[in-house]
Parts: sequence; C-alpha cells; structure tokens
Amino acid sequence: MKYPWICLLLGATTFPLTSHGAPRLAPEGVQVIEVTAKKYQFSPSPIRVKQGTKVQLKITATDHAHGFRILPFASGAETKASPGLVFSSAQGCVKIEEGHTETVEFVAQAPGTYPFSCCVHCGWKHRSMKGDLVVEP
Repeated sequence: MKYPWICLLLGATTFPLTSHGAPRLAPEGVQVIEVTAKKYQFSPSPIRVKQGTKVQLKITATDHAHGFRILPFASGAETKASPGLVFSSAQGCVKIEEGHTETVEFVAQAPGTYPFSCCVHCGWKHRSMKGDLVVEP
C-alpha cells in the first residue's frame, strides 16, 4: 500500500449518517437535528439548542404529508423587537411529502420558547400536532 496513513486517517473519522445510510457532513458550526413528523406528533419535542447556534432541522414526514411552521419570536416576546430566530431563507409553511425530508435553517439569537406546529392538514387531530424549540442562554 502506497499511503498506509490514509487508511488510519479514514478509519478514525466518523460521519453522521442520514436515514438512508449515506454519510452527511454538517457544515462547521452548524447543529443538525433530525426531526420526524408523523400522525399528530413531532419527535423530538422539545428541541433544545444554545443561544447563538446555527441550526438545521432536518424534518422527515414518515406516514403522509405534513407541514412545519415556526415563528421567529419566542412565546410572550414583543414582535416589534428583533426576531429571536433568524432564518436563512423565507419562512412560512414548509410542506414535507411522505418519505421526504425538508430542511429549516436558522440562527437561534435570543433565548426563549418558540412553538412550532404542523401547517398541512393531516387528519382529525391536526391542530394538536405541536412542539417547542427551546433556546437556552
């Protein structure tokens, strides 16, 4: 073998796996959180992150289409102030088709509890499909 040190280097490196088993590299400084959306629940919930963290929520709908909506202001926060979550793209209802994954990316700038919910009608208990993102100082 011409470069045996490469095997040692590659053997010592670990990569997070996607749900399909393929390696997924997170950009440096980004916290990637896998979230599942299934009939009337998000898992995990609550989701906890530290203030100042850049976050990618990788949300997978496991049973049929769902949606994800989170507001940029914490519960009870003044909406005239700066938002506590700063999204990297336009934010609204993110539709997630069954078996697919969508990414919601933001920087958690202010501590607080940010409720999220399903925004695609998914059945008779749709309105109870909620969760919380907790940004800790």
